[in-house]
Amino acid sequence: MLEVEDLHAWYGRSHVLQGINIRVQRGEIVALIGRNGAGKTTTLKAIMGLIDKVKGKMLFVGETLDERVKTHQRFRMGLGYVPEERRIIPGLTVYENLRLGILYAANKADEKEILADMLKQFPRLGERVSQEAVTMSGGEQQLLAIARAMVSKPKLIALDEPSEGVMPTLVDEMFQIFESLKREGVGILLVEQNVELTLEIADRVYIVDQGEVVHHGTAADLSADKEIQERYCSV
Repeated sequence: MLEVEDLHAWYGRSHVLQGINIRVQRGEIVALIGRNGAGKTTTLKAIMGLIDKVKGKMLFVGETLDERVKTHQRFRMGLGYVPEERRIIPGLTVYENLRLGILYAANKADEKEILADMLKQFPRLGERVSQEAVTMSGGEQQLLAIARAMVSKPKLIALDEPSEGVMPTLVDEMFQIFESLKREGVGILLVEQNVELTLEIADRVYIVDQGEVVHHGTAADLSADKEIQERYCSV
């Protein structure tokens, strides 16, 4: 579904990504892990078209993603994105923030039905539809950000540190949602610092260090390789 080959990216003169190679298949959870500053977030941003200077080959459902394909076009192609900052809009209710995810989506005609279904999947949000979204807890705001990405029915969702600052009970709920999406055939590209929990749900793992993939394998193999974990993940 998603193929990334020899991806390079720069911030100004800083050469951050130095030949990243990853792939994500339909209905697969693929994790990018590694220390802070390794290039994981930059990889997601490059895939979403949010980095100005990028070189390499990216294909999504057979279509080339280059500088001509803008971020909003990638969204309409079926790429969902939940950034680390969540970007919940102040002054808008939970429902209004949720609507933002479908305003320009290809399935806009089914808005009411899709939003009603999403609120059933996320009962915590259903209880707070009229509440100003930024007054919710950090974990609840993260669930809203994920739900907002899901309403457009993406083929693949890229998630950046979804468990950061979230209480354990909500993290468990969140990861159950990821497994449910996998069963529905959605691909997930997950950047996550919680290595132990990530290895429980991921199919494959790429370890990124200094802008390069330094290890790739199944989650099961990495779980058994404590030396690799200690070397690159500070576990």
